[in-house]
Amino acid sequence: MFRVLSDRAEPEHHVVELDKLKPTLIRAALLLVETAVVPTLLLYACTVTVGSMWGLVAVFGWCALCVGARVTLRQRVPSMLLFALCGLVGRTTVALAFSNMYLYLFQPILGSLCMAVLFLGSAAIGKPVTVPLARDFVALPAHVFSDRRVRRIFINVSLIWGVSRLIDVGMSMGSLHFGVDAGLLSRGLLSTLLTVATVAVCAVWGWRQIQQVPGLTFRFA
Repeated sequence: MFRVLSDRAEPEHHVVELDKLKPTLIRAALLLVETAVVPTLLLYACTVTVGSMWGLVAVFGWCALCVGARVTLRQRVPSMLLFALCGLVGRTTVALAFSNMYLYLFQPILGSLCMAVLFLGSAAIGKPVTVPLARDFVALPAHVFSDRRVRRIFINVSLIWGVSRLIDVGMSMGSLHFGVDAGLLSRGLLSTLLTVATVAVCAVWGWRQIQQVPGLTFRFA
């Protein structure tokens, strides 16, 4: 998504060319719908009609449909989609094995708690996990990531994500006190909205901050 163009006039200056964002945003939205929104709606609809166990079976069927449709159409299955679907299948398998819907809902809560510890802990020791994550998308020289101002930006982004995950844990645990139906809606709707809001906050705030770092210029392709 990103590539660096060298600036001959200023060896220490880097121009980062960004690809078009619209296709990336569309892919992200489709991934969210396929791996979070549709499975949650299927599970909720089946839970209130034919039973939660049939809802888990429906989630299995949806995962198979997502992969099978792409294979049939000879389309590449995105690695992120495959990873997300594998996690969804794993959660569903555990819940079916124990015939317990609370296990299906508790697993992502535990995952959010682990993520909160990871983000907040890495920020606390000054080695934000957001740096290696960003390197998967941003082709910048190593010394730019080690710059004090850039590192501070990534530390703050880690703090934002850590707090967001803690809010998600509290929100999800609170919803379970009102039953499985409330837990499903919380995970499918509120957690999704919280994640989208966190991404938006980090993107807008981070973009404004990193543009102020000397020696870096961003432009769209």
